[in-house]
Amino acid sequence: MIATLKLSARNLLRYRRRTLLTAGLITLGVVALLIFVASAGAFKQTMVGEITDSMLGHLQVHRKGYQAATDNSPLNLNLQPNAVSKVEDFLKANPDVAAYSKRVKMGAMFSNYAETSAIRLNGIEPEAEDTTVPALRNRILDGEKIGPLVKEGELLLPTLLARGLKVKVGDSVVLVVTNASGSVNARPFTVRGILDQVTGPGGRDGYIHIKDARELLRMEKPEVMEIAVRLKNINMLERVQQGLATQLDTIRNKEDKPATELHSWKELSPFATIVKMIDMMTLFIRVMLIAIVLVSVMNVMLMAVYERIREIGTLAAIGTRPGKIMGIFLGEGLLLGLVGAVAGVAISYALVAIFHVWPISFTFGRNALALVPVLATGEVLLVLGLAILVSALASLQPAWRAANMDPVTALRHV
Repeated sequence: MIATLKLSARNLLRYRRRTLLTAGLITLGVVALLIFVASAGAFKQTMVGEITDSMLGHLQVHRKGYQAATDNSPLNLNLQPNAVSKVEDFLKANPDVAAYSKRVKMGAMFSNYAETSAIRLNGIEPEAEDTTVPALRNRILDGEKIGPLVKEGELLLPTLLARGLKVKVGDSVVLVVTNASGSVNARPFTVRGILDQVTGPGGRDGYIHIKDARELLRMEKPEVMEIAVRLKNINMLERVQQGLATQLDTIRNKEDKPATELHSWKELSPFATIVKMIDMMTLFIRVMLIAIVLVSVMNVMLMAVYERIREIGTLAAIGTRPGKIMGIFLGEGLLLGLVGAVAGVAISYALVAIFHVWPISFTFGRNALALVPVLATGEVLLVLGLAILVSALASLQPAWRAANMDPVTALRHV
């Protein structure tokens, strides 16, 4: 085997220009794939972190049917205290759960005493919300950034409404809410801070203390609309979701049907569609790499067989077995793929190191984010394996052709 590979390497060095061009093409394909995958992975991780850490959490628990009607801010689909207590028991007992936060959500009218606009309110427990979505605090553009996220009687206002109604930190405003029974309740609040909108310019989500939310809705019991959950490791999302879903299925309503539903951030955010598109583009890039390697290696190996017909005939005439001849040409293809892929991986690591020193920066909302690509070992090994495997497959047909040549015919070739 070693002797065969030495012969293959010697034959490649006889045609250095062709060998360098082919290996260079493979290298270019490997670099393009690895840098794209590393950049796309970093982009996904950054954006998913921004969305889950500042707003959604990794998982959310609702009463059955709530999420389907969430655009209407339903007030009759609340999780009752008994159900909330059971959900909390499940979450506290789960070692993969880092934190959770109970929320009361509603639609309201917001007034600065001169103008009125609609707002979506989130009643939160400040400490629990801070640990469940730790990046929420980073969205405060103006106002108090230390201490509790929000105190009773205070409001975190989205920047869209603050600008539209010319409201600033410290101003007094009024929130008007219609509760589940149809009665109207209003209360004055003080603007504690102005929030940047991670959801885009149309965002209208404000935050108040959960006690104020229940008072506005005249709740007699500590009901909640939503429980946001943060995991210790987002990579465990699917496994944790399956386990929690099985546990939550034991919480039944009067009709003995599941009383709750569990959703991951992927089901709650449109960004999940962009993630799928990125994954699809990655697949297409992989297919392109396979095509580049296959075509380039097959082309050079066919040329090598055609140019060395008499040499192949001589080898066969002196008694070289067909398997040996086939091995020589397969070895050439394998070495081409290996050298090109290894060079591509080395260049990719060098480029990633450069990106770590000078990261790619872009803005998301008002936040400046740095994109730092990371090469996963598994992805590198996969690309190496693909390049070598496809190179071997591309060499198979030319090698078989060389091994099965008639020596007399080959020696007569001019």
